[in-house]
Amino acid sequence: MRKYLASGIFVLLLASASVWAQSSITAGEPATREDVTRLFGVMKSHDQVRAMMDSVLKQQRIMMRDVIKKQYPDTSEEELRHLDSVMDDFVADFPLDSMIDDMIPVYQRHLSKSDVAAMSTFYSSPTGQKLLREMPAIVADSMQAMTPRLQMIMEKMRERVQRAARDEHEKKANPTQKPMS
Repeated sequence: MRKYLASGIFVLLLASASVWAQSSITAGEPATREDVTRLFGVMKSHDQVRAMMDSVLKQQRIMMRDVIKKQYPDTSEEELRHLDSVMDDFVADFPLDSMIDDMIPVYQRHLSKSDVAAMSTFYSSPTGQKLLREMPAIVADSMQAMTPRLQMIMEKMRERVQRAARDEHEKKANPTQKPMS
């Protein structure tokens, strides 16, 4: 009986140690601000975010022009260029460095020191560097591929909002009329 009890205790201790070790590995030492800053450097985060913003802006400009042309068909090319320059000015004033700095505590909350080290190793590798180089093109191509679907979705949403606004307006104008089901 003692033999079984001792074996049971040993198995429980072993299992507990395994769970403790696993949780220590999973949680790990928290990443420091310097760890995350180094990772952002390896990832060229500033350049990546800027390239993605430029890519998204290009697609947004196309979508915005289409929407404006549909809503205001007499809009001139000069007026559209002016709207483009307004968007460009907005992006130029975008506080990119501050936003990247704001992301550091988020990375620290979600990633351990070993996670950040592993990511730094990957992004320092030829494959990681290729992914970083290709990411702006991947995002641009993805946005281009999704644009027709997004435009349809936005058009349906615009129609729903207009219909809801019209129904609400009619309900206020005719408070005694019962809504149609």
